[in-house]
Amino acid sequence: MFDIGFTELLLVGLIALFVLGPERLPGAVRTAGLWIGRAKRSFANIKAEVEREIGADEIRRQLHNERILDLEREMKQSIMPSSPNSSAASPQSATPPPDASSDLSAPATETKPVDTAPVPRPDKSPEP
Repeated sequence: MFDIGFTELLLVGLIALFVLGPERLPGAVRTAGLWIGRAKRSFANIKAEVEREIGADEIRRQLHNERILDLEREMKQSIMPSSPNSSAASPQSATPPPDASSDLSAPATETKPVDTAPVPRPDKSPEP
């Protein structure tokens, strides 16, 4: 970040020695070191806190996306129930056979999804 060489440090030290004198220089260096250490620790704490917050936000976002995907799957299953004899991607399943259209006494459970109560999932936390 800063390109400070030995000559620059030596120059700053000599100026500090002339300005402060040999009696006050050790105390000033000690005080400066304490302040620099405190500043570094506070910046490190702030950085760690921000990283924790970013991680928590990402986890919340992932959980929200998983809930949306689960709801989407449930909606697709309720709209297009899959029967064991045919697949949902088959074009034949979209059109009924010709003899089935004349039979109006077919049970309704074959074409409508069964209504069941949603079961809470143990791996998901409830919405706040």
